Amino acid sequence: MNVFSFVIALVTVVLCARLIQVYIETRNNRSRAAEDMDVEQTVAKIEALEDRVRVLERIITENRFDLKQEIDGL
Repeated sequence: MNVFSFVIALVTVVLCARLIQVYIETRNNRSRAAEDMDVEQTVAKIEALEDRVRVLERIITENRFDLKQEIDGL
């Protein structure tokens, strides 16, 4: 084995190691992005549900609210 073959083998090993490192980092970033998206969707759903509860609380606590009339109107 001459020096040229050794250098080529060393460069090949370094490039393969770097390629594996980039692959692992990319995979981790994608999984984090997916988790962040799940969190954002969950937060949006919670906020929508909170808004609906606020509306229902307002309807129920209004002084002029007559539940029977509303039900009969349906």
